[in-house]
Amino acid sequence: MKLVTAVIRPERVQQVKEALFQAGISGITLGRVSGHGGEQEVVEHYRGTRVMVEFRDKVEVRMAVSEPFVQAAIDAICLGARTGEVGDGKIFVQPLEQVVRIRTGERDNAALTPVTETRLTPA
Repeated sequence: MKLVTAVIRPERVQQVKEALFQAGISGITLGRVSGHGGEQEVVEHYRGTRVMVEFRDKVEVRMAVSEPFVQAAIDAICLGARTGEVGDGKIFVQPLEQVVRIRTGERDNAALTPVTETRLTPA
């Protein structure tokens, strides 16, 4: 199991989400973050004052995936996020020791499996 974290441009979120869903990855968490990487600083004017913009708005996309989905997640993120310009973002892959689905108590890979309607239907 791995935690895949991507930091991407806000305007590419929809494309990344669609690519992940097409790859069979639907459990994602999004957060707004600010960061500075290879992009150059920009000087803007705000109320008559020059302001240097050092940090850019980005979106952090996180997902816990089982081993077979790691490369699929990376490929989908790259497909959706890549513009070819500086600032497209980064992907980080980290090991996960344990995952627990709070509702059912399922653990590890069973907790990563998407819940479908058939699993919700009473037996």
